[in-house]
Amino acid sequence: MAAQVRDLLFANNDEFRRLCQEHQQYSQRLESLINKRYLSEDEKIEEVRLKKLKLRLKDEMERLEIQFRRNSGQVA
Repeated sequence: MAAQVRDLLFANNDEFRRLCQEHQQYSQRLESLINKRYLSEDEKIEEVRLKKLKLRLKDEMERLEIQFRRNSGQVA
């Protein structure tokens, strides 16, 4: 059910699609940092920043999902 809501939002909601794409970009960059053997101080700071940004985006996507469910009469 949740996947269907996300698919509908991704297909029909520009903001949700933008948030997903940003989240994916941050995930890819974070993955490249995680795969490094050693991180510089700047990379460590970037890693923390990326994790926070990903969480913020996830919260925004969840907010849109809840709003969509309420507007369509589905249970959140």
